[in-house]
Amino acid sequence: MRHSMRHSMRHTLLKELFASFLRTRHLGRHFRRLALFETLSQTGVSRELPAAMAQTLVNAAKQDSRSLLTSLHSHADGLSTAQAEQVREQVGLNEIEHEKPLPWWLHLWHCYRNPFNLLLSLLALISYLTNDMKATLVISSMVVLSTLLRFWQEAKSNKAADALKAMVSNTATVMRRDLAEDAMEEANRYFHVTLHPRGPQRLEVPIKQLVPGDVIVLSAGDMIPADCRLLTAKDLFVSQAAMTGESVPVEKFVELQEQATSNPLDLDNILFMGTNVVSGTATAVVVTTGNNTYFGSLAQRVTTTDRAPTSFQSGVNQVSWLLIRFMFVMAPLVLVINGVTKSDWMEALLFALSIAVGLTPEMLPMIVTSTLAKGAVFLSRKKVIVKRLDAIQNFGAMDVLCTDKTGTLTQDKIYLAQHTDVWGDESDDVLEMAYLNSYYQTGLKNLLDVAVLEHAEVHQELDPAQNYRKVDEIPFDFTRRRMSVVVAEHDQHHLLICKGALEEILSVCTQVRHGETVVPLTAELHARVREVTANLNEQGLRVVAVAAKELPPTKETYGIADESELTLIGYVAFLDPPKETAAPAIKALAEHGVAVKVLTGDNELVTAKICREVGLEQVGMLLGSDIERMSDTELAAAAETCNVFAKLTPAHKERIVRLLKQNGHVVGFLGDGINDAPALRSADIGISVNTAVDIAKEAADIILLERSLLVLEEGVLEGRRTFANMLKYIKMTASSNFGNVFSVLVASAFIPFLPMLPMHLLVQNLLYDISQIGIPFDNVDEDLLKQPQRWNPADIGRFMVYFGPISSIFDITTFLLMWFVFAANTPEKQTLFQSGWFIVGLMTQTLVVHMIRTPKLPFIQSRASTPLLIMTGIIMAVGIFIPMGPVAHYFKLQALPPLYFAFLPVILLTYMGLTQAMKGFYTRRYGWQ
Repeated sequence: MRHSMRHSMRHTLLKELFASFLRTRHLGRHFRRLALFETLSQTGVSRELPAAMAQTLVNAAKQDSRSLLTSLHSHADGLSTAQAEQVREQVGLNEIEHEKPLPWWLHLWHCYRNPFNLLLSLLALISYLTNDMKATLVISSMVVLSTLLRFWQEAKSNKAADALKAMVSNTATVMRRDLAEDAMEEANRYFHVTLHPRGPQRLEVPIKQLVPGDVIVLSAGDMIPADCRLLTAKDLFVSQAAMTGESVPVEKFVELQEQATSNPLDLDNILFMGTNVVSGTATAVVVTTGNNTYFGSLAQRVTTTDRAPTSFQSGVNQVSWLLIRFMFVMAPLVLVINGVTKSDWMEALLFALSIAVGLTPEMLPMIVTSTLAKGAVFLSRKKVIVKRLDAIQNFGAMDVLCTDKTGTLTQDKIYLAQHTDVWGDESDDVLEMAYLNSYYQTGLKNLLDVAVLEHAEVHQELDPAQNYRKVDEIPFDFTRRRMSVVVAEHDQHHLLICKGALEEILSVCTQVRHGETVVPLTAELHARVREVTANLNEQGLRVVAVAAKELPPTKETYGIADESELTLIGYVAFLDPPKETAAPAIKALAEHGVAVKVLTGDNELVTAKICREVGLEQVGMLLGSDIERMSDTELAAAAETCNVFAKLTPAHKERIVRLLKQNGHVVGFLGDGINDAPALRSADIGISVNTAVDIAKEAADIILLERSLLVLEEGVLEGRRTFANMLKYIKMTASSNFGNVFSVLVASAFIPFLPMLPMHLLVQNLLYDISQIGIPFDNVDEDLLKQPQRWNPADIGRFMVYFGPISSIFDITTFLLMWFVFAANTPEKQTLFQSGWFIVGLMTQTLVVHMIRTPKLPFIQSRASTPLLIMTGIIMAVGIFIPMGPVAHYFKLQALPPLYFAFLPVILLTYMGLTQAMKGFYTRRYGWQ
């Protein structure tokens, strides 16, 4: 039954692995991600490994470690550097195919391949087949312009991200046997002494440098970098829920527990690429790398697709398809009206095609990519790595930031402030016990261990190498919240030393040490312990309890069951000071509409003190024990009002983030520990730091390289600038196209000739596109940056209805002017009519960006960026030059009389005045986003 449950759950949950792992696996490759869009049964992709690859893993699992190392030409102490390089030349880098940089020609193809460019290419082909070479050339130019600009911006963004990628790339700890020998030879040569190497040396290498045969060292928080076979393991638990369907981490063993199994996923001494260590320690030999891993094999056979779209992407898609549907309705309507009224169906067809081109927002992909890429480049200069471009927009939309406390709000440096006995008096014995525990543990050494090990005087006094021998250890996990080591003192007796969270240590203690005596842990002493530790907590000190137990030297292997009937020795208390930038960062975020909530596993008293120090006004306090008793509905309501949550488990953090998202918030999470990874994945935007554990960096969308938290404010503001500039183009395109089509329909119905030739519309559209290149670099009003900006597609439709008809009013005014004032009312004078509308149409379309980019008075209260001013100025000049210059005949236009230019400023100024008045009315009624 267990096997069938595993089988069915794997079937539906494999896409979770791809969503979490492939999303973040390779920095800077943000425009290529693999994911399973549907379950594997729906895609028709088999989960089974190729027979040869499956057999390789099964053989590795069933072989004894010595035989396996021999078959891999390896050694228990690992490969030498020369051996590793030789193998790497044969098998290549440890990379999945999708992680490798796209060749430039394939990247260029991806930039071209969007619905708008494909539609324009079809229209260009139709123009070519109808011998309209000018239209073919202009439409092709639009496609080339859009594609090359997008290609250039993405390449620039990639280059900026890759320049910083090496600073945060994950590494693996490998064993190199030649490094120790080299060090000894160096010492022998220089110091003229005979030294002998004391085993292999550990070396951190980039994950992509691993090769089959490498022996790696694993501890809590590590990602499994390849498919590996265990050599040694101590209480090793691995999270592979997305792969196997197991709801809890699975324990892995050195020896295969079920010899009969032939399914690689059931091999409990095999570790799979993309999973991660939850607790315990191990060494393992790499069996397969890259595309030859289980993960790599599956990745080669699944459908390549993007991750689930964000709200902004969904909104962009809705507007895009709205305009495309609008085009498919209006273009045939224009064709029929002009064909019937003008009786020239070929000319009507070309005109309808030109209308279709004009309604196609072909620059939208380039504008979106350029604005996001600009944001990524800007943040890279601030030492912030954006692993997923869409995260920039989420940064701006974020209205709740949940943050861990330790290492995020507090400094990366923790200081050991006190070491006291149970009664709160200073005790060197406690420090020595804590030192031995930290010194001999091989799991994840956190900042607390580092602070203890900095006491070099203890090391000199204890001399662990001479006086103690490590027997075993019981690694830390987030359920027990403690860890133990067992040491032998002069091989006389075994001493189990346990340190961890106070409550969890007390739960396994039955006695306390009082001076040289040991007394039972009574209710009165229990209350005394609470009083002493509470006093330390109120001073802002983080308390870790230390307990011990002497054991006879009768066994060499210990487990969790041995953590019982311990004697409480005392406490080590740590000062975890807040970062200097925490208080100003929280204040700045609050001023910009981002609420900060603290989610920590630490003690409530310490958490409250840190909140006071960073200026976060505490509104309520929920503990993990409270959350356990609350339903989702109750917790969702409480999460809205409460801003401090303490003594949380990783599941608690993820649950709070998920419920805040369900409440309609855009939620960010800032964390750096193993316990933060689920919440980082669940949040709309996961933020981590370069010093975080592997799994936290993998789960994050953004990584901060600097310790300053002030960059969070800059990221939020840049995200809002990015959103605002994208919205400018979308609003402008939607409203302008709506107005233009309305004008064309009126003109087509009442004018005996085409109001503009197809060539005129195409050239006008090309010039308009060029004028918008500067939008990603435009300034954004400070007022628009004060509050989170959310995508609301309904606003676009309303905006289009309000502002689109304004341009139609002045288009029709121009028709009447040309018809009655300049007598351009016969087919013989249609060139004059078309020249007049060509200039007005281009001018109003180009000026509208200055009107719509701000709710303020343009050019006076709010000025566009220099690139945008220059581009629009040039295009307006070119628009006048074409009919007035020597190339007019080529475009079938003609010079306009001087009187026209007396009317032109009046039309444009009146247009701007009416648009400004509409902005005031619209802003008062609906607001401006």
